[in-house]
Amino acid sequence: MADGGMIEIIEYDTKRINKRVQEVISRGNLYFPDIDIEVRAIVDAVRDMGDEVLVKLTEEFDGVSISPSSFRIPPSTIEAAYEKVDAEFLLALQESIQNITKYHENELMRPFRLEEGDGVSLEERVSPIEKVGLYVPGGKAIYPSSIVMNAVPAKVAGVSRIVVMTPPKNSADNPHVLVTFGELGLKEVYTLGGAQAIAALAFGTETVPKVDKIIGPGNIYVALAKRYVYGVVDIDMIAGPSEVVVLADDSADPMFIAADLLAQSEHDQMATAICITTSLRLGKEVEAEIARQIKMLRRQRIVAESLKNHGAIIVVKTLEEGIELVNLIAPEHLELMTQNPRRCLRKVKNAGAIFLGAYSPVPVGDYLAGPSHVLPTGGTARYSSPLSVYDFVKRSSIIEYSKGKIQKKGTLIRRLASVEGLEGHARAIEVREKGGSSPDLPVDANGGLNEKSA
Repeated sequence: MADGGMIEIIEYDTKRINKRVQEVISRGNLYFPDIDIEVRAIVDAVRDMGDEVLVKLTEEFDGVSISPSSFRIPPSTIEAAYEKVDAEFLLALQESIQNITKYHENELMRPFRLEEGDGVSLEERVSPIEKVGLYVPGGKAIYPSSIVMNAVPAKVAGVSRIVVMTPPKNSADNPHVLVTFGELGLKEVYTLGGAQAIAALAFGTETVPKVDKIIGPGNIYVALAKRYVYGVVDIDMIAGPSEVVVLADDSADPMFIAADLLAQSEHDQMATAICITTSLRLGKEVEAEIARQIKMLRRQRIVAESLKNHGAIIVVKTLEEGIELVNLIAPEHLELMTQNPRRCLRKVKNAGAIFLGAYSPVPVGDYLAGPSHVLPTGGTARYSSPLSVYDFVKRSSIIEYSKGKIQKKGTLIRRLASVEGLEGHARAIEVREKGGSSPDLPVDANGGLNEKSA
């Protein structure tokens, strides 16, 4: 172990998953029954009583007296914030927005139309979700980058109304957050936070509009509230603590790996940071670098706790073995620091975002590269994807059949309907085969006319 027991080196056994490896790679779930009961009560109260409850809970939880008329941040507050940020931040923010927009414009889905002949056409129409709610947390840290990464794909998709919720303290008073709202053209910003803000977006109140989908990170109360209202509205995902896995061979630089593990661990005490390597020597060097570099960070206590409980250096025999472990973990972020990262990439099946080579650390993707950094966590990369334009559009299928085609294919349709015992379905086809206004003739078990009755 490193000095102070900061991170553990584990030799991996493929025949059985080591108990300690299992502890590290098993990220926490969202089973908090006591909090869940509290969240449900909050959501139900907002649904039933609207603005009145929002006022009460904002004073109780945030210590802020507020009235419905002052829920919304005036445009002048956002404009005034520009005087409080430096030019370098504004330039970086603008380039970030530009890069992310350019990347996600490539995800725009195109409608299509198929002409099948005989008067048949099949189409798919793509249209944006109309109203989206974006939650912007306060709490331990303020993340303007998260606002950009959530809002830009929605804007590119063509979402016409983005309603922002942010707690009355922290985010709402932070000039960098306010300027980010300004640069993104987010004008409908409400100073409401917590589970009550999610409920307001899901059900609507006298002041807050009901939306169709809710996105954005938040604490456990926000996460559980999103889970509770899912079905009333759509949600992006239930995000867990942030994660990184670095797969490295003996060509990798231990200083780089240590820096990247520390960077991920400073998010919070629950963050997961793992190095999987074929080299015990490299593992020991990374361990030593962590002990050296952690002294340079202000969030040392958070980092140390994160690494101790959710960090590890796992030594495997081969890169193939390491990739198998990567696919088992299905990390949010995966860095491939090997001699030939693209060769490893071909075998990676489960990861949210993949960073190739020594000079592609996670912060490049967090801030500037282009793809949204809103990624699946907790192993959900096995079946889900990063936030994208696809999350903000819906598709409708359009079917047009002619009389002639119905008469040619009606027997097939009626036969399928009869197998399912749906007589009405078969009759809806049959009356068209007969040209309409035909007698009400009974349908036999095969979906055809009963000849005796006919």
